[in-house]
Amino acid sequence: MSEESLWAVVAMIGRVIRIAEIYPNRAAALADQAWREAQVRAYAGFLENAAQPYPHYAVKAIRRADLPRRWKPLPALGFLNGKL
Repeated sequence: MSEESLWAVVAMIGRVIRIAEIYPNRAAALADQAWREAQVRAYAGFLENAAQPYPHYAVKAIRRADLPRRWKPLPALGFLNGKL
């Protein structure tokens, strides 16, 4: 991977995909993905009762140039406030 490459944790709900966080290495991105998935599992009952879809997370390589201009990190449960 080049110096321009980063690892992104992406959140997906249906066809909506957002970059949740970026990291310089894959190990850190995988750790963040596991943490985010644990947060969603912790609130799974609430989400099901509210009929709220919840995100699935994945780790993907991304180039710095491909980041949206005004990108900001996405909180693990940010989708509950309409931030996804």
